[in-house]
Parts: sequence; structure tokens; C-alpha cells
Amino acid sequence: MRNPYNLPLICSVEQHRAQVAANPDQELVALAAWVPGLVLDLRYATADNLAGRPLYSRAQALLRRPVAGALARVQQRLAPHGVGLCVYDAYRPYHVTRAFYELIDNEDFAAPPWRGSRHNRGCSVDVGLIQLGTGQPLPLPTAFDELTPAAHVGYNDLPGHVLFNRSLLLAAMHLEGFRNYPAEWWHFDHPRWPEFDLLDLSFEELAL
Repeated sequence: MRNPYNLPLICSVEQHRAQVAANPDQELVALAAWVPGLVLDLRYATADNLAGRPLYSRAQALLRRPVAGALARVQQRLAPHGVGLCVYDAYRPYHVTRAFYELIDNEDFAAPPWRGSRHNRGCSVDVGLIQLGTGQPLPLPTAFDELTPAAHVGYNDLPGHVLFNRSLLLAAMHLEGFRNYPAEWWHFDHPRWPEFDLLDLSFEELAL
């Protein structure tokens, strides 16, 4: 199925299931089950986001199987520091990407609908850090989705402990193959993203 931009999309649950049957790496898995100790703060399932309204019909964080495995290894790397991951967003249905771009209208901060997002492929994740044991967030340069110059990973006019926390997050993610989008300290892409199609399947359809 194609959208008005003539962009190939997987919009059929049956087609997605056929892909998974042929290659288990295609599966979208629930991060809550795959990453022990993970904290979820899924802003797009609430009104606490740039849209000011829920964009997801249910709070669920999904990634492709190998991407979820890599994120679990990041969690293991962080544990000796007494730190864990907080996920703000993971798989995003394509129709949400369209709505988000209409709101932001800025390619620096939102994937244009004529290209789609790596979130739509289940290969991008937005993360912060929490203190293990308490689950309290660690200070990082900005709040999630605060689209200001301080969100850029090259912005260094910050307290030392904030710079340390950002460096710890970047290093742990990079060691497991994730690549940061420099304008947003929280956004990371997995390098295998070209292997996966854009999806426009709702969380209800995926029924995970």
C-alpha cells in the first residue's frame, strides 16, 4: 500500500506477519519484556508532548527484535554505574509521523512524511537515564522533545554532571551500535534500519 507521497508502506498485519514468519528479526517486540529494569515514560500516549494531546492510542514501546536486543545490552552496560534507561518513544506508526510533521513543520526535528521516519521502521528509540533503585531521572541537557539549541549534542554550556550524564548515555548507546541524531541528545538510530520497511500499523493491530 502507498500513501499520497507514493511511499511504500506496510499497512497490513497479515503482510507484517508473513515477513516475521520469513525472518524473525522483522518482529516488533515489547521493550518492557526484553529490557529488565527499563522505565517507560511514553509521552505520545499522554497529553505531555508537543501536540498537547495523546498521539498514541495505548502506551507501548516496541522495537524490531535485533534493536531491542541491542538496547538490552545497553542496559547491562549502564548497570555497573547504578544507571538505567528510560524510554520516551520507540516504534511510531507512520500516520503519527505525518501528524507530528504537520505540527512541527521542521525537518531538523521531525521526519517529513514524504520520507518517513526510522521510528516507523522500529529502528529508532528516544531515551534518557534514570537512577536504578529509585527510578528517578538523571539530569540531562533538556527535557525530552525540548527543541532548543541545548538539545544538540555539541552544546556544552552545561554543568559538569549534566555533561557527564550525556556522555555516559552516548557512549553506552554507541558501543551497541546505535547512532545519535546530533540535534537531539535523546534520539538514537540502529544501523540495521535499511533492512526494515516503513510500517503504519497501530498498537492494537500489533496486539503485543
